[in-house]
Order: sequence, then structure tokens, then C-alpha cells
Amino acid sequence: MKRYIYCMAILAMMLPACNRAKETKDIQLEDQTITDQDKSTGKQEEQVTAADTTGSPSVNNVPGLTKNGNADWDRKIIKTADVQLQVKDYKMFNTSVHNSLKQYGAYIAGENQQKTDYRIENTITIKVPVAQFDALVNSFGGDGIKIMNKNISTADVTGETVDTKARMQAKIAVRDKYLQLLKQAKNMNEILQVQNEINDIQEDIEAANGRINYLQHSSAYSTINLSYYQYINGSTSKDEKPNFFIKMTDAFSTGTLFISNLILFLISIWPLLIGGIVMLIYLRRGKPKKYKTHS
Repeated sequence: MKRYIYCMAILAMMLPACNRAKETKDIQLEDQTITDQDKSTGKQEEQVTAADTTGSPSVNNVPGLTKNGNADWDRKIIKTADVQLQVKDYKMFNTSVHNSLKQYGAYIAGENQQKTDYRIENTITIKVPVAQFDALVNSFGGDGIKIMNKNISTADVTGETVDTKARMQAKIAVRDKYLQLLKQAKNMNEILQVQNEINDIQEDIEAANGRINYLQHSSAYSTINLSYYQYINGSTSKDEKPNFFIKMTDAFSTGTLFISNLILFLISIWPLLIGGIVMLIYLRRGKPKKYKTHS
């Protein structure tokens, strides 16, 4: 009997130690699992990076790569040029510009033509691939073309692009957690609350994705605001106002137009004119005569 009690006491003393050893082993196993997962994630990231590197087009085939093989699109830079030209032959230059854009892979995003008595002008907005930006800007020149203004600006939006992507990924992770909570919702009230949160997060994700697409397109296609004009009717660059002869001609034209409009206006109201004349005659005839009194 004493031996049985003695064995039970020894077992009671050893049981807590075994539990502590088991907990320590479980913690070590969890740490090892987390470490293995981190290593696996690192390997996957290395594989993705290697796939991106091997899957990138060659330097010789794709414009926009440097000689060292660094991709220009790693840095998101928006280029904008404002060019103003004075030309001698507006029609020929206008045709030449529209025909030459195709060889640079460019297209016209907007166009506005204006014409006055002394100047004809056209302003076009051109979108051109970033690799062809400098070549197209430098092509605006030649005989009969005078560069009046040329301004080139750049904006580095790499930081904004990276930051927007990071915030979008964070929003996606939060949305996925809410989707898990949606599966665990127990009543309609909880479902509606979680769904509202998901909708708000989804709107933020779509807005961030749209901003990223805009920045990528803007950095891939540069903008050229080209304005060109020609003086006509004897006007010069020193004085854009019409000369005296043009002013006199305009005055005669304005006077003639005024008279013709006045005649048309009088013809259009002929019933009123006739009525007014008849009324005036009637009043003059019906007016009593005054007689002088003799003293």
C-alpha cells in the first residue's frame, strides 16, 4: 500500500513537468512552421522576381530601355511639351503634321482651330510614346517655320504610383478579412454591416486602381501641346491688329450690313408703320381749329 501511494506521488510530480515540456515543444514547432512559411514566401518572391526578369522583353526589341537593360517604366515620369510656331504656309504645315504623327506612333487627343481677319491658328494636343517624345518635338522645324515658344516639363510620379499600389494592396487584405467575417455572420444585421464595410473598401480599391492606370498611361504616353499660326491679310507679327485699309473695309462692311438690316426690319413691321401713319393723319384732321378773337 505504501509503494502504491509512493508511485502515485511520483507521477503527480512528473505530470506538470511533462506538460511544460510538451508546451515548449509545441511552441518550437510553431516557430519552426512560421520560419518555414517565411522561407517559402521568400522563395516564391524570388521566383516571381526571376520570372519578371526573364519574361521582360529584350533591350533591342523594346523602346524605352537603357543600354544597361534598366527599364524606364520602373520610374514613372510624365513629360509635357508646350510648343508655339509661326509658319508661312499654314495649310502645308497642318497637312504635314497630321501625316507625320503615324510614324512616331502618336495620335491627336484634341484639336482647336481659330481664324480671324488677320490670323489663322490651330492648337492640337498630341499623345506620343515616351520613347518617341524627343524625336517628335525636335521635328517641328524647318524652312518657313519660326519657333516662338518651347517649354518642356517633367513630373516624377514614381513615388505616388508605389504608394498607391501599397495602399491598394492593404485595402485588398482588409477586404479579404471582411469577406471571412461575412461568412461567419449569424444574422441579417451583421451581414449588412459587414457588407457595407466591404462596399466602402471596394470603392477605395477601384479608385486606387484607376489612379494607377492613369499614372501608367500618362508616363507611357507623353503630351505635346502644339500651337501654330499664320498671319494673313497683310498683318505682321509686330502688330496683330488690322491696318487702316482693313479697318476702313470693315467699317464699310459694317455700315452696309447695318443699313440692310434696318431695311429688313422696317419691311418686317410694315403693318405697324401703315397703322401709325393712318392714326397720325386722323389725329391731325380731327384736331379743332383755333380762332382768333378781335378786341
